[in-house]
Amino acid sequence: MSMNRRKALQATGGLGVLGMFVAAGVLTPEEARAQQAEWNKAAFETKDVNSTAKALGGDAPTASDKITVTGPDIAENGAVVPVGATSTLPNVQMIALLVEKNPNALAAAFKLTPECEPFVTTRVKMGQSSDVYALVKSDGKFYVAKKEIKVTLGGCGG
Repeated sequence: MSMNRRKALQATGGLGVLGMFVAAGVLTPEEARAQQAEWNKAAFETKDVNSTAKALGGDAPTASDKITVTGPDIAENGAVVPVGATSTLPNVQMIALLVEKNPNALAAAFKLTPECEPFVTTRVKMGQSSDVYALVKSDGKFYVAKKEIKVTLGGCGG
């Protein structure tokens, strides 16, 4: 570990990624602590879309054709499956990505400001073929769309 990195980690109190944002001047230490405190553990322990929406403070989501879930039709490596979501709904406040057959459905949740374009992408781990859901909070209501992604072993296309 270089001395610059060591000093940055010490200066930020070991906050990990948030600490790097503090070191870069993107966040103040108070904002980083607030971000850490906002982590919703209960939402990341849910097993399905409805319970995730409830844990995130909403009611059962409504299906919407204004949400697009992106990802491969067939993923050859379930350890790193690229998935994403975009929406044309107005005033998107959050986009969450869920993998139905994972032990914990919620894979990622992104809070968006009004200045953000409602588009997110990440990589998730999928143990088996499953539906991937995008749960979008727009104007205080939850909406959902899904895409089936098949996971193969060794890329055999099964």
